[in-house]
Amino acid sequence: MSQAVPVIVVIEDDPAIRLFLRTGLATHGFKVFEAGTGRQGITEAGLRKPELIILDLGLPDMDGVAVIKAIREWSALPIIILSARSAEQHKIDALDAGADDYLTKPFGLGELLARIRVAIRHSAKQPGLGGAFVTGGLTVDLIKRQVLVDGEEVHLTPIQYRLLSVLVKNAGKVLTHQHLLKEVWGPSYGENSHYLRIYMSQLRQKLEADPNQPQYLLTESGVGYRLQTLPASTDG
Repeated sequence: MSQAVPVIVVIEDDPAIRLFLRTGLATHGFKVFEAGTGRQGITEAGLRKPELIILDLGLPDMDGVAVIKAIREWSALPIIILSARSAEQHKIDALDAGADDYLTKPFGLGELLARIRVAIRHSAKQPGLGGAFVTGGLTVDLIKRQVLVDGEEVHLTPIQYRLLSVLVKNAGKVLTHQHLLKEVWGPSYGENSHYLRIYMSQLRQKLEADPNQPQYLLTESGVGYRLQTLPASTDG
């Protein structure tokens, strides 16, 4: 049997960018359906049942954040933002609305493809929910509440573990400071970003070979953090 071709819906009003995405993604095995407006994009997303949506924020009929919210009412499929809006608040608004990732124009096809692969992997297998989550030499078993680095168990405080577990459940996805604070500490702590910096530093000290050059717990400057997904280490 032939394998189904993965489908991507591109919601973008610039015909030149749509052409670039259509030809570039097609050469890497994707079938692309296009929409030039937000409303058309929402319709295409429902009709085509894609593996992923690529969305521009500056659409002629409605804001991209409104498109994200509309799709999130009925679907959890991955959404990657491609936008000329580079301000941190625009990224935060899109990610908090439910986007999985954000790339600023101009962008490279190679980086976009890498983000697409991560988002589709994350969507296909919710990490840690059916067994241990593994990235590089880091293993997190949410059922056993066990954390291993290169085969050695690492002991975390309850808050450190809670922070790591939220990142694991959203591995590969950018999580904003506010989202993490609310998930770990509760809704009244949404502005206490210094808590987050302190505990992220503690986690890096325990989990990273070099906390100053982390390979797992990555900072998205001014926006939040991402748990990097890497091939499983063969060591340990």
